[in-house]
Amino acid sequence: MGERETSYLSLLRSGELARRAGEARALLSACTLCPRQCGVDRLHGERGYCRSGAEPKVSSFGPHYGEEPELVGRYGSGTIFFSNCTMRCEFCQNYPISQEGAGQEVSCDDLAMMMLALQRRGCHNINFVTPTHYVPQILGALVIAAGSGLSVPLVYNTGGYDCVPTLELLDGVFDIYMPDAKYGDDETARRLSHAPHYTRYMKAALVEMQRQVGDLVVDERGVAVRGLIIRHLVLPDGLAGSREVFRFIAEEVSRDAYVNVMDQYRPMWHAAAGTAPCQESLGRALRREEYEEAVAEARRAGLRRGF
Repeated sequence: MGERETSYLSLLRSGELARRAGEARALLSACTLCPRQCGVDRLHGERGYCRSGAEPKVSSFGPHYGEEPELVGRYGSGTIFFSNCTMRCEFCQNYPISQEGAGQEVSCDDLAMMMLALQRRGCHNINFVTPTHYVPQILGALVIAAGSGLSVPLVYNTGGYDCVPTLELLDGVFDIYMPDAKYGDDETARRLSHAPHYTRYMKAALVEMQRQVGDLVVDERGVAVRGLIIRHLVLPDGLAGSREVFRFIAEEVSRDAYVNVMDQYRPMWHAAAGTAPCQESLGRALRREEYEEAVAEARRAGLRRGF
């Protein structure tokens, strides 16, 4: 990544990173990390909607080459897949991990060693997938990893169902935010992802992420060093509300925002089983013309990066 220092190293030296890790850990005693605001005591065995406890649960980790080119570069994105989720997307492609909880609980020391191992393998960044419910554990592990030489950028790869107070704990810690902007209206979000008031939280989260890191910046190799990458999965029959999503991004986040308009929808989990809401739409793959119309909507909104 050249000569640029990652954001969290100065926080480590000042002691602020350790202070934030402690503040976040205390939140687990009455958990309010995500919009669910369950209030359970995860430090003493209680589990809320995400079914997660005091330790991080990891499904797998390793170099990943299927992410955006700006993350993958030559040596891959160092991806850590966390188990469980704060949402229940009826068509989730990672449902064995996110919904069925595949994975093993590990210590923060173990999580730090994963980060360092990925850096040693040459990965351009550490990419935390579905991190919201493990923010305290990530911060605790980062204190250890950064103190042992971790220096690559960090990626917060989230479904977008995030609380601003939790994100504020990450200000100056994460270099790259990669949220989903899944839906343009709350009723669809409630039916298809069981995420009440999704758009309110998603929109506030994207504005906060933009405030922290700004538009995407890449180095001379085209590899991301800082900034916001927004993902939007186009759904059949316009269920994702793409027009409203793109209008919001262009008008309230940035017209220079990097937006990945994704075309890989296919029926999975409940959609594949025929038990999802809107099954007549979710039971089939996305049509090419539906995707092309979504890209056209992004352009009409004034967006110009990504797609």
